[in-house]
Amino acid sequence: MPINKNFLNVDDKIGAKIKATVLSQALPYIKKFNGKIIVIKLGGNVMADQNLKSSFANDVTWLKSVGINPVVIHGGGPQIENLLTQLGKEAQFVDGLRVTDSETMDIVEMVLAGKVNKELVELINQSGGRAVGLTGQDGCLIRAKKKLLQDREKVDKKTDIGHVGDVEKVDTKILLSLVNEGFIPVIAPIATGIDGETYNINADVVAGKLAEVLQAEKLVLITNTPGVLDAQGKLITGLTAKEIDNLIENNSISGGMLPKIKSALQAAKSGVESVHIIDGRVSNCLLLEVLTDQGVGTMIKSN
Repeated sequence: MPINKNFLNVDDKIGAKIKATVLSQALPYIKKFNGKIIVIKLGGNVMADQNLKSSFANDVTWLKSVGINPVVIHGGGPQIENLLTQLGKEAQFVDGLRVTDSETMDIVEMVLAGKVNKELVELINQSGGRAVGLTGQDGCLIRAKKKLLQDREKVDKKTDIGHVGDVEKVDTKILLSLVNEGFIPVIAPIATGIDGETYNINADVVAGKLAEVLQAEKLVLITNTPGVLDAQGKLITGLTAKEIDNLIENNSISGGMLPKIKSALQAAKSGVESVHIIDGRVSNCLLLEVLTDQGVGTMIKSN
């Protein structure tokens, strides 16, 4: 029997049979991942849809209830964009990263930490989970460093894009304490550098680094595309490092997908068992990816 992608929302007798089929398929995965950490990055585009946000919150709560430990990192690009537009400020991007001056950084912090993070925490709590909202600043979770972009034409030149950071150091004590006490950490990708400045870090980069340091069983990047697409727009279900280099070279991978794919590959090379880029527009996509035989996106392999 094929899997109904909305199986958790079906309550009739046929739906019950589908649920039973999926749950029987899920049992080996529940046993395999019991007690393991799965790092999940939720893209801001998905968070703009209330139904998809609720579906995600249910998925995360369900995983925790069967003994799997989700750690959530979220973006918020569209929400930031909306507020910038309202304030008459034009956004600029370089290699998929937002150019962030001091004024923009204040807006980013307000949207990510003050709005998006709290909304997601509340949705998970309403679903029966126990979520705790954090930024990289809390408990010295992440120490940031300023990110300078390498000029593609001049080797000795680097581009300063403002309050955009990279991950310099991770201290997982607060995350592990929360996980072990039954909580679901929900993290906004903002951190402070040794210089005392606040930095916006790409959420995919944060997710990849946390998956690596936490020795996560899985890294799942939830986005608003079916996964990685080839030049003809067809889904690529599996990718190696060499294939990724070729896709970047011919511009099949560009823009916002660049930091995503690079973070995924780095996590795979650093020992994360499996890395997936999946379509967040599919209801219950997280459960379908983690607990069924069918993948719903692109799996990244280190070689």
